[in-house]
Amino acid sequence: MKTIARHDPETAEGLDAEFKPLTADEARELRAKNPSISPWRVIAGQLVVGLVVALAAWGLTGRQNLGWSAAYGAIAVVVPSAVFARGLTGRFSSLNPGTAVFGFFLWEMVKMALSVAMLIAAPRLITALSWPAMLIGLVVTMKAAWLAVMFSPRRRKLRDE
Repeated sequence: MKTIARHDPETAEGLDAEFKPLTADEARELRAKNPSISPWRVIAGQLVVGLVVALAAWGLTGRQNLGWSAAYGAIAVVVPSAVFARGLTGRFSSLNPGTAVFGFFLWEMVKMALSVAMLIAAPRLITALSWPAMLIGLVVTMKAAWLAVMFSPRRRKLRDE
């Protein structure tokens, strides 16, 4: 097996031939074909799904504590996600690539710590807490992020396609 040195002229020449930076028009066209999904749209979708799960738990069982437990599970996903999204969309997180990477890991740790703290506080905050109902609300709300991808703005056809 051949070891590739960091500044191997043969390899560097081959890599430069393959890489072609996009022009402004090509980048604009690529963004138009593949629009990004706002994190706030994902969080709004999770909030709606969490509300539906909580109302379904309450309505199907007739027990108010199951509805509150499922709602708290949804809140334990939505609130940390909102804090994470706010941290990532702040002005300091996009100063340079290093700051963006550091900000991502920092806000992800904050999100995980907040989620764990909310789950630990659950028995004190919800009377007659139902752990299964809370976990169902948590998991269904967490998986609702896929709905934002499914219902994202469709690829727009460009005039010259």
